[in-house]
Amino acid sequence: MPLAVYVLGLAVFAQGTSEFMLSGLLPGIAAGLHVSVPAAGLLTSAFAVGMAVGAPAMSLLARRWPRRRALLGFLSAFVAAHVAGAVTTSYAVLLATRVAAALANAGFWAVALAAAVALVPPDARARATSIVVGGVTVACVAGVPAGALLGGHLGWRSAFWAVALVSLPALAAIARTIPDDRSPATSAAGELRVLASRPLLVTLAMNALFQGATFCTFTYLAPLATHVTGLADAWVPALLALFGLGSFAGVTIGGRIADARPSALIAGGMTALAAGWAALALTAGSPAAAVPLVFVQGMLAFGTGPALIARVLRLAGDAPTLAGGLTTAAFNAGATAGPWLGGLVIGAGLGYRSPAWVSALLMAAALGTAAFALRLRSGSAATPSPTR
Repeated sequence: MPLAVYVLGLAVFAQGTSEFMLSGLLPGIAAGLHVSVPAAGLLTSAFAVGMAVGAPAMSLLARRWPRRRALLGFLSAFVAAHVAGAVTTSYAVLLATRVAAALANAGFWAVALAAAVALVPPDARARATSIVVGGVTVACVAGVPAGALLGGHLGWRSAFWAVALVSLPALAAIARTIPDDRSPATSAAGELRVLASRPLLVTLAMNALFQGATFCTFTYLAPLATHVTGLADAWVPALLALFGLGSFAGVTIGGRIADARPSALIAGGMTALAAGWAALALTAGSPAAAVPLVFVQGMLAFGTGPALIARVLRLAGDAPTLAGGLTTAAFNAGATAGPWLGGLVIGAGLGYRSPAWVSALLMAAALGTAAFALRLRSGSAATPSPTR
């Protein structure tokens, strides 16, 4: 695997840390900027919305840029946004920097996914995608806890400085390892025509449902563990890290399987995830069952997810950067909608098990969407070619 692919994973690690670290910094931000905790929580929402909305726009902007320059530009803007966020005393400015960082992150993701698959032969594309996505799992295991630890001891601004500093080696490495080539020369109208194909749109919908299922339960693992499983608060970080370790194992193993048998991995992984979320809802009261399931679900989610991303990039071969942008948008749409749905069912009085049931239903919907995609493929194969 080329070194450049691992460099992209390093940059994604810094960006993933930034995306998720605010959950442990909200009280300090609220106190430091004299705003309420819910107002500080809007910083997380602003980042997620900026990622979901900005990804297609940023990918259109970058589609004709040389990849190295695009990656350096987006990552430099990401670093600048964190420096500005670290020094500001204004909540409004901090909110603006979160939106700016999200737009830069979205553009980087779109180009990075296209660059990773362009750097490897076709039979290694899923593995390359897994390495890039693996940066997010390492962020969950190490970056987010480290950010919370820094914030607790040195103040929330230190976490912003740390993200900026971790990004600098990635900037230097990208400048040395990423070729300064361009995406295939396709017009914007041509790329949009490629992206209007029904199989591709259905696969993007599967991605959104899949990520919604994952983040619906992950967001509420802490109250599930303490209120239902009966674990002490001190065990919550270990449980979240266990999910992250499972995720890292998943991207490591799944990337190798996906290149050889992508359809089997996607179908089997989604089926197992639907059953696993339902099993977690049923057995959450037992630590002996719930704790191993957290690891297994993390492994299945991040072992299967990159195969879905690789399928999007394969289906949109003539529009790689824009496809990367839409994949990023689908990922973040699911990551936004899943926790929202989980909050709705908890707010309706259905208890802390209910997000796991929502995850099972979302995964069942993803399986239904996969069945529809299979019917589309079968129909296309059965349609006779026109004769002259």
